[in-house]
Amino acid sequence: MKALVTGATGFVGSHLAEALRRRGDEVTALARSAAKAQALIPLGVRIIPGDLEDRSALARAVEGQDVIYHVAGVIAALSEDDFMAANREGTRNIVEAAQKAGNPRFVLVSSMAAGGPSPRGHPLKGDEPPRPVTAYGRSKLAAEEVVKASRLTWTIVRPPMVYGPRDHEVLKVFRIARFGIAPVFGDGSQELSAVHGADLADALIAAAGTPATSRRIYYASHPDVFTSTCFVRTVAGAMGRPVAVVKVPIAIGRRILAVTEATARLTRHPTILTTDKANEFFQPAWTGDPAPFTRDSGWTAKHDLAAGLSDTWHWYRSAGWV
Repeated sequence: MKALVTGATGFVGSHLAEALRRRGDEVTALARSAAKAQALIPLGVRIIPGDLEDRSALARAVEGQDVIYHVAGVIAALSEDDFMAANREGTRNIVEAAQKAGNPRFVLVSSMAAGGPSPRGHPLKGDEPPRPVTAYGRSKLAAEEVVKASRLTWTIVRPPMVYGPRDHEVLKVFRIARFGIAPVFGDGSQELSAVHGADLADALIAAAGTPATSRRIYYASHPDVFTSTCFVRTVAGAMGRPVAVVKVPIAIGRRILAVTEATARLTRHPTILTTDKANEFFQPAWTGDPAPFTRDSGWTAKHDLAAGLSDTWHWYRSAGWV
């Protein structure tokens, strides 16, 4: 099998490239950064220099591929226009290139943010009307619409929180928890789903592996639902340390996020910690039901939260990240 992975130098994409190579697939990566792409070369990954705005590089990358896994995108930007340029228009560019190359299987890595928050106690299945609450979520939903309007054979996967080795976002929680404190937005009762990066890689491969998943939208996560308080306590448990949970009320949380957003604008370094993101942080639940995906693909997550965070902590330590 020949597979193209966009975003292969990133967290999720690198796990996917490794999983594909373990299967013996021929893997091509579209890589903007030559330095980051160096880590893929020992795996036997073919590198095409370029990005989603480089139509010539895209044409070379999609040629002869059986499957395209579109993982690349941005999770932080300075404006909604920037989100749309990267996530919607970048997707449009690779979809157009793929259509010119034939009809490869197309798997889009979207986000739970595209579907929006879930009611407490009722994880989303993928067939609900979407209601994103942030610019990021709207840009990922716009990317989905581009894919759905194409003539490609597509599957859309909406991961919830993704964590594991090489992730930089959950790393921040580990670093704070080392001091014996762990802030949570709201009262700590927000319900969450999560998926380990290696499990998500397997899910994406499973999505491309059967006709049953064609033209469907899925949530790929471990079936266990937990609260934000449980999450930070499990992080601390992975480190073998006690932690005091600090609850951040919405008014204070918005002030903190306003400061981090203003700093990002001044320095021109995007951050996910913005006032817009408060529309996600203070929702009652962000949960997805993996049962439809398991039914159609046979995939199940291998890592529950405790095992996955323990694996993540040991990797952070061995890599010198903490």
